[in-house]
Amino acid sequence: MTNIVTAFAKGITHSRVSLIGAMIVTVIFPFLLGAIFYDLIWHIQNTYVAALIYMVLGPAFITGLVMVFLGLFFFKGQEEVRLFTMEYLRDYFTDPAKFSKLRKLVFFAVFLTGINLFIMGLLAYRGYHYMESNAFCGQFCHTVMSPEYTAYQNSPHSRVACVECHIGAGADWFVKSKITGAYQLLAVMLDTFPRPIPTPLHDLRPATETCAECHRPEKFHGNRLVVNDHFDEDEENTHRKNVLLMKIGSAGDRTTSPHGIHWHVSEDNLITYKASPDRTVIPEVTLHRPDGTKVIYRTPDADEVLAEIGADVVERTMDCIDCHNRPTHIYKKPGPALDRKMLEGVISQELPYIKRQAMEVIQRDYASHDEARNAIANELNTWYKKNYPDFIAANPGKLEQAIAGVQAAYLENVFPEMNITWGTYVDHIAHTEDFDFQNGCIRCHNDMHEAETGEFISMDCTICHEVLAQDEVRPQVLKDLGFY
Repeated sequence: MTNIVTAFAKGITHSRVSLIGAMIVTVIFPFLLGAIFYDLIWHIQNTYVAALIYMVLGPAFITGLVMVFLGLFFFKGQEEVRLFTMEYLRDYFTDPAKFSKLRKLVFFAVFLTGINLFIMGLLAYRGYHYMESNAFCGQFCHTVMSPEYTAYQNSPHSRVACVECHIGAGADWFVKSKITGAYQLLAVMLDTFPRPIPTPLHDLRPATETCAECHRPEKFHGNRLVVNDHFDEDEENTHRKNVLLMKIGSAGDRTTSPHGIHWHVSEDNLITYKASPDRTVIPEVTLHRPDGTKVIYRTPDADEVLAEIGADVVERTMDCIDCHNRPTHIYKKPGPALDRKMLEGVISQELPYIKRQAMEVIQRDYASHDEARNAIANELNTWYKKNYPDFIAANPGKLEQAIAGVQAAYLENVFPEMNITWGTYVDHIAHTEDFDFQNGCIRCHNDMHEAETGEFISMDCTICHEVLAQDEVRPQVLKDLGFY
């Protein structure tokens, strides 16, 4: 065996390619093997350390092995080439003395190959899981993905892995995602990615397949009580509530017909539409009925709008994402962002005018998070120490906690380095109070889409919800239900 190892080592030294490859493998092997076993047992938490192991050391180790192989078989001197001819091999197999030596050489080669395959198997297994991890998706390309990862962590789907929605089942979706990811990684390396990232994305898996893995719209029945809290910008930060009865309805099943909001995604009511690339302007909507007939609803200026959009017109079948377009990466507007922090108690409602002052300071333009953090703290400290020094002295800690809450409201929704500000990403799950006709339900339910029969897509709000209380401090309906 010693002779075989010596002969193998001499063979490597006869090729510079093999020698360099052997040096790479020798240096990397102990670190790589130790790191993989550490990750298997205790898990590596730092995403950049994991990236070094699986995206740098791993490929380098494999490259070294390939270089050893190529050097031994293809980059040696002319004298060694004859060792791999059929005559040479036939001579070894027919001579008993030489065959014994060849057998040991084959055994040694198989032994080394087995070890290398084992290491590469562990590398592939752990590397696959690392590239499917939330840390890799959200933190590896920090500047690009920081907004989406921050919004994801504060969303209702924060316990659902990124790949559960962004990568479909099967090898084809895995390959598609990695090809797309390779292009995105190159864009990050070359600093050619857009700021902000445009939406909607067109290379995700089908929305219905994604959502239906956890949700079944045909099983949603009845109505849902929704209470929206908000605070006025007066001295008392008056706490008001809007109470809505949302008609969730169902997409239809064996016991009921499609009704309510989820009527839109029923198989009995296939809806297609033509829209701008961002799906905010929808001049034409078509309802396909089960009997094969269809009704086309168009705005008065549909032809002009479609001509203006031109070849970029999107023709799409309506599904979950047309309304729930931001089910996970949710960015709030200034008012709701502060309302949430106040409702959670992070920002004290007892601080006079905190809603007004916070609204003013977080809507200014800042070049970076650091600048925003410092400016918010300085301005709120200065204003309250000037106007309410006695309150601040009597309530130590409340202002500091409120400042931290105001900063969080900004940092969770605005990202200057990606040109993401308040309202950059539109959420279509509802509609704005000023009835922006390129937002939410109002894109279609605006009394402007008319069929040839004279029928309109209704703008009647009671189709989707009933308003039980609006801007009330202590709504009677909540008293009747036992909330107070």
